[in-house]
Amino acid sequence: MALLSSFSFAVVSSILVAVLVQVHESNAQLNSTFYSTTCPNVSSIVTGVVQQALQSDPRIGASLIRLHFHDCFVNGCDASILLDNNGTIQSEKDAAPNTNSARGFNVVDNMKTALENSCPGVVSCADILAIAAEASVSLSGGPSWSVQLGRRDSKTANQAGANTSIPSPFESLNSITAKFSAVGLTSTDLVALSGAHTFGRAQCRLFSNRLYNFNNTGNPDPTLNSTYLTTLQQICPQNGSGAALANLDPTTPNAFDNNYFSNLQSNQGLLQSDQELFSTPGASTISIVNSFASNQNAFFQNFAQSMINMGNIGPLTGSNGEIRLDCKKVNGS
Repeated sequence: MALLSSFSFAVVSSILVAVLVQVHESNAQLNSTFYSTTCPNVSSIVTGVVQQALQSDPRIGASLIRLHFHDCFVNGCDASILLDNNGTIQSEKDAAPNTNSARGFNVVDNMKTALENSCPGVVSCADILAIAAEASVSLSGGPSWSVQLGRRDSKTANQAGANTSIPSPFESLNSITAKFSAVGLTSTDLVALSGAHTFGRAQCRLFSNRLYNFNNTGNPDPTLNSTYLTTLQQICPQNGSGAALANLDPTTPNAFDNNYFSNLQSNQGLLQSDQELFSTPGASTISIVNSFASNQNAFFQNFAQSMINMGNIGPLTGSNGEIRLDCKKVNGS
């Protein structure tokens, strides 16, 4: 009996070790030097395309980082958001969080074309999104980090998952925190990654309820700074189309800095999901907002680490998935 118990324990132990090794290896497969021999100029090629796009479109940096974010929250960072509709695929582009708002796909196509010309069939579209996000931040004055690479591309999309998994600007802090927790991200990750709203724009339809009829009260959101409210009402008239754009950061709209957090402290968060990080009574996120508002270096360091954490959500590696030759469609389709 003792021998049997020892044997059983040994088997269970070996299984646990094997599982732990597999988990470690799946994470370890992403590394910053993945393309050092197969496509050594990958980062400079992607950065060059981002830099060129920024000259004519100051919004593109924020749009590209949003693509990476919306990709990773649906089945992991696998470039599923880039797939177009076809006979077997319902595109995530048509999901509620993305339709008429996700943008930058043409710039991703330009990156892919440049990379296919330099090192054909090597760099995944999922990795392109990760590199483009880092380039967008660093070129806008934010931090740099060593992007972890080695992802492969999915052969499927998940439109239903995009409708349910991506955090919404209308959700409560508790709901958004739960969505971050579901993919292994902490409250610090939530606050740091929300800091990406220090640049970019948002359509009026994503926050106009705060201006006129918050929670069906017939009144504006009481947490909105009154002067800021007047400004936003001028940008977004009550019977407008909802397509007009407002800066996510009214102070330095095209720069990546920590002003987003001081804006929250003065009740100038544009989206409900932004302001709730600071205005939800007793929330653990309040102290993190205060920390990042007073120390830009702390925000930059945490943002870089949180981007790496997010980029590690469920990547396809090894022989899983494929390296798409065209980011919009599965190979051979």
